[in-house]
Amino acid sequence: MALIIVMIAVLVLSCLAAGFAYSMKVENRLAFNAREQPDLTWLGRSGVELARWVLAQEAMIPGEPYDALNQIWAGGPGGLGETNSPLAGIDLTHYPIADGWVSLKIIDLERYANINSAGEPVIRQALTLMGVDADQISVISDSIEDWVTPGNLPRIAGAKSDYYEGLNPPYECKSAPMDDISELLLVRGIWDHPEIYDPQTYGGQATGRNPFHHQLGFGAAPGQTPNYPFGLKDVFTAISRGQVNVNTAGRNVLQLLLMSSGMDMDSAGNMADAIIQYRAGPDGQEGTEDDTPFLNPNQLSAAGVPPQVVGALSRFCTVRSSTFKVTVTAHLGNLSHEYTAILFRNGPNSVQVVSFYWEN
Repeated sequence: MALIIVMIAVLVLSCLAAGFAYSMKVENRLAFNAREQPDLTWLGRSGVELARWVLAQEAMIPGEPYDALNQIWAGGPGGLGETNSPLAGIDLTHYPIADGWVSLKIIDLERYANINSAGEPVIRQALTLMGVDADQISVISDSIEDWVTPGNLPRIAGAKSDYYEGLNPPYECKSAPMDDISELLLVRGIWDHPEIYDPQTYGGQATGRNPFHHQLGFGAAPGQTPNYPFGLKDVFTAISRGQVNVNTAGRNVLQLLLMSSGMDMDSAGNMADAIIQYRAGPDGQEGTEDDTPFLNPNQLSAAGVPPQVVGALSRFCTVRSSTFKVTVTAHLGNLSHEYTAILFRNGPNSVQVVSFYWEN
C-alpha cells in the first residue's frame, strides 16, 4: 500500500511539474512575442515604404503612361522600361529588411467602380448582373444612395436613420460617403442578406430575419441562400478617383461599365471578354510579358468596342491608377503578421499613406 501511495504521489508530482514546465514555455513565448511585436510592426511599416518607392518608380518609367497587370507593382514581370530602371530584379514576395523580410501584394482600387459616385443606375445594373431578385434591387439601390448622400428624407424604397434606429442594435444612417466598402454590410437589404456583399464568405448561411431568399427567375428555392457569381465588394470600392482603369478592371466591372453605356447584358459580357483578350496579348494570359495595355481609353476601339460606346465610356475610364491597397506580410524569426495600407499617388514625387492598420 505504501509503495502504491508513493507511486501515485510521484505521478501527481510529475504531472504538476510537466504542467508547470509547459506553462513556463507558454509564458516565455508570450513574452518573446510581446517583445518582438513592435519590431514586427515597424517591419510592416517598412514594407509600406517599399511599396511607396515602387509606385513612385513606376510613375517615372518612360514610355509607359499607364498602369497594367504586367507591371512589377502588380506582380508581373515588367516591361522593357522597368528592366532598365531601379525596379529591375526586385522581388516583392521576399524582400529582406534588417533581420526579417516582407512580402507585398499591391492592387489598385481603380479596378473597381466607386460606390460613392456610381449612382443609382450603375448600382441597379450591378445587382441585375449578379442575379439579385427584382424586388430587392430597388430597396438595396435606394438604401445605398440614402447611405452615401446627406439629408433625412429617404428615397421611395430606401432608408434613413428612422429605419436603422429600429434595428437591434440600433444605429444611424451615415448620410455621407463611405470610407470603406464593408459599410455596405450596414445598409438596408444587405445587412440581412450579406451574401449580396460577399457570397464567398456569407453564401449558404441563413441570415437575418427573413430566411426566404430567391433569385431572379428560377434561382434558389425558398429557404436557400442564393449562389451569386460575385458580390458587391468585387465590383465596388469606397476609395478611388472615380474612374475605372481599363487595364486592370475585371470582367464584371468592364461588363458593368459597358451596360451603363447602353449595351445589353450579353453584348456587354462579350465585349468585356474581347477587351480582356486584347490586353492579354498573344498568349491570352494577363500579367505576362506580351500584354498589350491600352495607352488611353480611346484605344478600346482596337478591341472592337463601337466608337459611340468608346465616347460614352471615355469620362468613366482611365489607364492610370492613383489609389492602391497594399498588403504587407512581415516575417521576423518564427513570427509573421499582416498589415494593410491605402496609398494615394498624385505623381512620382507624391505617394501618400492614407491609412495603415492591422488585425489583432
